[in-house]
Amino acid sequence: MALTAGFVWDDDDYVTGNETLRDARGLARIWTELGATPQYYPLVHTTFWIEHHLWGVRPFGYHAVNVLLHAGSALLVWTILRRLRVPGAWLAAALFGVHPVHAESVAWVAERKNVLSGLLYLGALLAWIRFDEEEPAGEQSRRAWTRSMILYVFALLSKTVTATLPAAALVIAWWRRGRITRRDVVPALPFFALGAAAGLLTSWMERFHVGASGGDWSLTLPERFLVAGRAFWFYLGKLAWPGPLMFIYPRWKVETWDAAAWAWPLAVAFLLLALWALRDRIGRGPLAATLFFGATLGPALGFVNVYPMRFSYVADHFQYLASLGPIALAAALLARLDRRVLFALVPALLLALSAVTWRQETAYRDEETLWRRTIAADPRVFLAQNNLGGMLMERGRLDEAEAHLLRAIEIEPSYPEAYDNLGILLDRRGRIEEAIEQYRRALRADPRYSYSHNNLGISLAEQGRLDEAIASFREAIRLKPDFARAHFNLGVALARSGDRAGALAALREAARIDPGDADIRKALAALAD
Repeated sequence: MALTAGFVWDDDDYVTGNETLRDARGLARIWTELGATPQYYPLVHTTFWIEHHLWGVRPFGYHAVNVLLHAGSALLVWTILRRLRVPGAWLAAALFGVHPVHAESVAWVAERKNVLSGLLYLGALLAWIRFDEEEPAGEQSRRAWTRSMILYVFALLSKTVTATLPAAALVIAWWRRGRITRRDVVPALPFFALGAAAGLLTSWMERFHVGASGGDWSLTLPERFLVAGRAFWFYLGKLAWPGPLMFIYPRWKVETWDAAAWAWPLAVAFLLLALWALRDRIGRGPLAATLFFGATLGPALGFVNVYPMRFSYVADHFQYLASLGPIALAAALLARLDRRVLFALVPALLLALSAVTWRQETAYRDEETLWRRTIAADPRVFLAQNNLGGMLMERGRLDEAEAHLLRAIEIEPSYPEAYDNLGILLDRRGRIEEAIEQYRRALRADPRYSYSHNNLGISLAEQGRLDEAIASFREAIRLKPDFARAHFNLGVALARSGDRAGALAALREAARIDPGDADIRKALAALAD
């Protein structure tokens, strides 16, 4: 079903509206310019660049590549678990391949980050296991370590959640031998160093480029422990019972004074202590699987600020790799069943999971379907209300759009995007003063929201208040220097005010940033005559 999906949400930033995919200059920017793409994952955007030149913006090809990468990861899961002699390796690979929590990673084009980095991570892990099995300091050992390092670097260039690989390798070493020695740790140190460097870069990008800073991310350390504890059990629960699954889950409140909230992290600690105490009786496998799960989830447990925390502390795609721990453990336990029971149970289980996955993937048919499905699951998701409202507005369905935008504001009064969209809608209805007020409300919620500065300038210019409009456009540019439309609007406003030289400079900068914009080229040509 993923093959029939379209583009949704931020696929425009990654593919359909990504200007770096157009030419060789863009490819160079992907690798050399921080901020040229939403996140510095150059290998992901290079695959998009190649595909853009093969099939343009037709979604089928992008989805087909995602499906193939996921299938390749499932095969590597089988290969790794067989090499580790884990019972039920084939079942673990099948469960990983069809589990509904992975639908989001496969059916959402922008999550190429997950399926590409996942394949490379598993390839690096397989090479590491081969290194671990070779004679130390031998030629085969060095080659395996080098292959693992190369694949690990490629994985980091696709998504930095793969920085957890050396921790996973040490967990596997402990599971196999019951101890971790200097021989395990020393070869892993360069991996830890590279992973830490990549993590710091991604954290900086999330904070200063993507925008993961401010009140929504200002959690204290105790609050982050509460988030992590609840998220751990949330993800484990979705693996055990994948329903209902949502694209955006409601963001829960974090209250350190609530004694019941501490049950989540305390339960994690109790689970780890219990599995440690029982390791001689039940084996090291359950603890190893749990440690792998927790360590691999680590970057998504709330200790590091990422932009999606603005809307929810959890997302299905965050546990794409981490799910392998519980899945491998479940498969190993199922493999111990009587063969007749196993062959009766497993097909039914895989069929049931496949049916849920199929239904989940239908949500990605188009963006309207995705947001409507999200709202149907929980009307409190203000992001879905706002985005559906904005989409309906673009289609001219203004009354319906306004209802959703007002609902988004009601749910989350500090959400600037909803005020901004409502301002655009009111401007289109000719209610310019009301539109201006909505833009000002957006800027009271977030003074750094460049789009509202730009839209406020447009409405002010429509009223002939050019000095105020020019000031708004300049502020939008100050906050977002590569905002081509703000440069364009500034150029038009300066031309209207009689500043031809300033207008030419602004329009030339707009054309430099977005050379493919026909409106910019037309305005520049008209002014240059």
